[in-house]
Amino acid sequence: MAQKGKVLIAGGGIGGLASAMGLARSGVRSLVLEKAPELGEIGAGIQLGPNAFHSFDALGVGDAARAMAVYIDQLRLMDAMTGEEITHVPLDEPFRQKFGNPYAVVHRGDLHGVFLRACRENPNIELRTASEVVGYRQEGTSVVAILVNGEEVEGSALIGADGLWSSVRKQLVGDGAPRVSGHTTYRSVIPTNEMPEDLRWNAATLWAGPKCHIVHYPLSGWRFFNLVVTYHNNAPEPVAGLPVEFDEVMRGFRHVHDKAQSIIRHGKDWKLWVLCDRDPVDKWVDHRVALLGDAAHPMLQYFAQGACMAMEDAVALSYMFEKHSGDVEKALNAYSRMRMLRTARVQLQSRWIGDNIYHPAGSHAQLRNSIMRSYTAQHWYDALDWIYGANGLSGEDVRSIGGKAGEPKAELEKADA
Repeated sequence: MAQKGKVLIAGGGIGGLASAMGLARSGVRSLVLEKAPELGEIGAGIQLGPNAFHSFDALGVGDAARAMAVYIDQLRLMDAMTGEEITHVPLDEPFRQKFGNPYAVVHRGDLHGVFLRACRENPNIELRTASEVVGYRQEGTSVVAILVNGEEVEGSALIGADGLWSSVRKQLVGDGAPRVSGHTTYRSVIPTNEMPEDLRWNAATLWAGPKCHIVHYPLSGWRFFNLVVTYHNNAPEPVAGLPVEFDEVMRGFRHVHDKAQSIIRHGKDWKLWVLCDRDPVDKWVDHRVALLGDAAHPMLQYFAQGACMAMEDAVALSYMFEKHSGDVEKALNAYSRMRMLRTARVQLQSRWIGDNIYHPAGSHAQLRNSIMRSYTAQHWYDALDWIYGANGLSGEDVRSIGGKAGEPKAELEKADA
């Protein structure tokens, strides 16, 4: 397959670079076409479940990813109205043994940097900036990516990893603008010594309140805390990264407990994002063109799985290119079959969690608290097994991508059946 032209990848974010790494480990050359003038990532923290570490290993960046991660002790759910803990999920050794890997948090820029350095060091990967893909056409056994400046770039396949507003998706699916949730997220990163001392928990903590929630956790070797606060304000249009004043952030949290409010008061340089997603679709592939990551399955943040799903996509894509070497269309269709239902479940359950776990009020919130307080650690592990455990991309299985650890195991074979 490497002799038939490079695979073109539209988008140089985490999903695009992860795809390039996976393909390279399967002997496939790629050209990443990024629209920005420089390769980098904006944003703040990302949570990484065990399934992310399964993917890191498959993509050859496991050691580097582990070195820059912060390993937290708990997933902690607090009641934003009373200031009391509802429940927590321990992330200690039993958790790691159950799922084969840890749970961690990282800065988005740090994670992107891990993939960027690995791509720059790999001779099978070429990176181009200021090269926005706005469309494509197909000619027999090749694809031509059309850039915004009119330039045409030919390859053996095109992977649309160009995010929520994907131009590749616009042509392939044609489903219009993303769905605006009406929820607005405000983000800040503060030095650890400015975080209230009694809240410097080694946990990914979520304060759940009526139509609002607050998330915080340590980042970058405990030098900073990531703050993410969200509330329903019926925002009508997408917005990304707009600077806002403190009063606007606080507007959605004046009804919550003083302890929860105190976290927000320590934030600074706030920026807002209006949350958007899309409905799942069953068309990811057009002959030699396929979607990946947010271009395929954009989801709300409530499951903390957006980056994890993109990396899983990259592993599945590289596996299918290796398995179906020489048949691009068969590889892309097998990849989409493997990923479609899993990512649809995460998309839809992310919406459900927002309404039923993070944001309920009154008796609904009391019922949530009563049920979740009864859960044991084992109950949580069983409930999370579908996403962190044996899902076709479990740790032992994905390490075989690229022939680095023997033949592919049964789970990946079943996923392609």
